[in-house]
Amino acid sequence: MQGMSQGSSDGTLFTRSYTFFLAGRFCAVLASTSQAVVIAWEVYETARQTMSVVEASFVVGMIGLVQFLPLFGLALVAGETADRHDRRVILRLCYLGQLVTSAALAIRSEFSGGLWPIFALAALFGCARAFFQPAASALGPMLVSSHLLPRAIATNSLVAQVANISGPALGGVLCAVSPVLGYVVSVGLYAAAVVCMSLIRANTRPDTQPGRSRAAQIKEGLAYVWGNKLVLGAISLDMFAVLLGGATGLLPVFARDILHVGPEGFGVLRGAPAIGALLTAGVLSIRPIRRHIGLKMFAAVAMFGLMTLAFGYSRSFPLSVACLAVLGAADMVSVFTRQSLVQIVTPDRMRGRVSAVSTLFIGASNELGEFESGVAARFLGPVGAVVFGGAGALAVTGLWVWLFPSLRRADRLVSDPVHQ
Repeated sequence: MQGMSQGSSDGTLFTRSYTFFLAGRFCAVLASTSQAVVIAWEVYETARQTMSVVEASFVVGMIGLVQFLPLFGLALVAGETADRHDRRVILRLCYLGQLVTSAALAIRSEFSGGLWPIFALAALFGCARAFFQPAASALGPMLVSSHLLPRAIATNSLVAQVANISGPALGGVLCAVSPVLGYVVSVGLYAAAVVCMSLIRANTRPDTQPGRSRAAQIKEGLAYVWGNKLVLGAISLDMFAVLLGGATGLLPVFARDILHVGPEGFGVLRGAPAIGALLTAGVLSIRPIRRHIGLKMFAAVAMFGLMTLAFGYSRSFPLSVACLAVLGAADMVSVFTRQSLVQIVTPDRMRGRVSAVSTLFIGASNELGEFESGVAARFLGPVGAVVFGGAGALAVTGLWVWLFPSLRRADRLVSDPVHQ
């Protein structure tokens, strides 16, 4: 396959192009995660001026919905685009779009433009993100050799988790000084990501099948995901577990009105899951999971649900941080397994479309999960919403063990060179 031919022939993971790819991803994730903290805090602070805690929690949850709707509408088209056009160019355009969005958020914040402009700009950000993820997931494997792909996936996750740790903490400090400063820093980081994409010199244009319509290409990708029960089971388990168990959408509420730790503590809470994920990704980059991957994935998702429950009941800031860190570690195991299954077993010419379906599932679990948390908080209160979500994640895990026996019995990743 063309995508596998772009990697280094000497077995070196960090080729020049892959290094620039990782650097660009780091800058972009750092920008998006720090900006997410600034947006959430600014929205909650603004809403609390005229609303109760419960009503303001619902407004914060709406941010996830407005980012999910563009993802839902554009994901399949974005996947087909990533399989037809130069993936490096697509990523560069996505970073430029996010840069413009950050600049507009800074202007709105400087002139106190109210809440509605934030939601409009969050929707535009969701449009750029819809095209970003399929292109990024399909581009990475083109830059490394096939036998290095499991390590590349873990290293890519490691880089992202470093940014995920740094971003929320950075965002908490910046928004404590000024939300405008937080948005301006994001603009600079996105500009750096654009430069990194421009420095990639490898051939990043996928193999295409001329003459096939866009609808036929999308249908082929959907059929592949539906027919591969390992992939379908992995991405749907992740979606429903995080959709129900995601507590991040309500962290501003816990930081301000339950744990009373302010914006700095909010940044720590947002970064705690990434700390656990970082440590786990570091281990996986050296020792990838090789045996009993299905059972380990189910165990990790169950632990995710348990830690969500514990966080909901906690009134201790250190205990809450610890619960979120373990939650992040468990989620990293699930993410590694899912990404490995999707990227390894999928042909390069279909990676964009299959990744788009995966992105749609995972985007639903993240952005739509924040909306679900906001709605649940409206009726159950913030604590009740988190506890309900944790219990739901555990229930989904048990149901998926029964619905997808092939995933439960999955033993080795098919590209493991030791066992092929």
